[in-house]
Formats: sequence, structure tokens, C-alpha cells
Amino acid sequence: MRVLVTGAAGMLGRELVPLLASAGHDVTAVDLDVDITDPNAVDACVSDSMPEAVFHLAAWTDVDGAESREADALAVNGEGAGNVARAAARVGAPLVFVSTDYVFDGSASHPYDEDAPANPRSVYGQSKWAGEEAVRGTNPRHYVVRTAWLFHPEGRNFLNTMLGLAGRASVCVVDDQTGSPTFAAHLAEGIAQLVTTDAYGTYHMAGRGGTTWYELTRTLYRLAGVTTPVEPVTTAEFPRPAPRPRYSVLTTIRAPRILLPPWEEGVAAFVRQRSG
Repeated sequence: MRVLVTGAAGMLGRELVPLLASAGHDVTAVDLDVDITDPNAVDACVSDSMPEAVFHLAAWTDVDGAESREADALAVNGEGAGNVARAAARVGAPLVFVSTDYVFDGSASHPYDEDAPANPRSVYGQSKWAGEEAVRGTNPRHYVVRTAWLFHPEGRNFLNTMLGLAGRASVCVVDDQTGSPTFAAHLAEGIAQLVTTDAYGTYHMAGRGGTTWYELTRTLYRLAGVTTPVEPVTTAEFPRPAPRPRYSVLTTIRAPRILLPPWEEGVAAFVRQRSG
């Protein structure tokens, strides 16, 4: 099958592209060389590759930066997603759009399933919700996949940042935000499985279970043999420009019910790959 992957150089793209290629698919991988905010550029890319499926991973991911650059974030995550979905529909290709737990406001006390109402608090969350709505309204053959707290051995992400801080006298980490850390390789495998179905709709795929950033860091350091003490702090003690959901653990009730491994297994796999 001919497939097109946008955002191929990101954390998820680095796992999904080789996974699709190893399964025998003819993969066209693009990144910043295609401006997804330009509908003509998107149409040209799709016309050149004529994909039978599109994996739209390209996104504005700077959560805090989005607060001061709302128009840019909405252009990429909202309008850009609509451009890609529209182009995919034009050639009859189903579309995978990766969204986020930040579409929820975090006021829940139990895991969010696919039927939970969205109420994004941050510009980033609003922009991804705009992307979801654009995809749903433009390409009926869509898979909207919400994930959370993504990490990979390469690139900028929370786990790599924490390992970079190892060796300090101590590190302070927020302990009153709870979510579902997700290993990029596990998410890639789940998405690859999902697109073998015709079960279009919205899905949650994240590391199974939930934890806080503090406990995530403690688990990472224990598995990596880091002895730096980790101190818990509150969100109020560590303010950021963008509001974060207090609680955004994800679960799925949608068939096919694709469950990713527990988040702890993802951290262990991350450490093994980093150790080489």
C-alpha cells in the first residue's frame, strides 16, 4: 500500500515510518519540506504520492509557545490538519490524525474515554481540537488518535530532559498532574494495527495506567541507575505559560480496543534503547 507520512522527523514519525516500510508499504515521508498551512503545497504533495492512506503527524508541539503565538498554532494544528484531510479525501485515502489529552480540561477524577466531552484550556489544546473538528468535517474516513505525554530516546521530550538534569544536587518535579506517559514505539505499533481496520472514528492510545510527572521521573531514574534525589513540587510552585490538565489519564472503550503496554514498560524500553 502507498502511504504518506507527514511530520516524519518527529518522535512518532521516527518509529512509524520504518515500521510501515518493514510491513511492505511504499512510504513517502515528508516533514518541514511541505508547508501544511499551504493548501496548494499539500495538494501537490498528495497528487505526487497518490497515497492509499495518510498518516498526519506534523504538528505545532510547543505547548507554552502556543500561548503567545495562537494564530500560528491554530494555522498548523487546525487549518493544516484540515488541508491534509481534504487532500486525502480528494484521492480517496483514509487519514490518521494524532491528537492529545490536552483537549480535556483535567477536571475528571477517572480516566477519560473517547466519549468524554472536550474542553481544552490551553491554546495548544484548542488548536488540536480545531484539528480534530476539521478532520471529522472534511474526511469521513478518519482515525483521530489521542495520545499523551509522548517520549522517545531521541529528540526533545520530558524523559530526555530529566536525564539531562541527572547529576544535580536534586531535581524538583510537579506531583499534582496525572497523565498517561506513552512510548513512541508502542504508539506506532497501535496506530499501524488500527489502520488495518475500517473502524473509523476517535480512539485513545496511550501508555496504560497513569502517574504523575514526579513518579515518572522517579521510575526513570531508578531504571537508569540515576541517584539524583527527586523532590515533589506543586504546579503553583512551577508556573508555566500554558495551563496543564490536572488529570488527563486516557482509556479506551472504542472497538477495536487497542491497548498499549503499561507506561512503566515504555519507560523500561526507553532506558534500554538509550543504553544501547
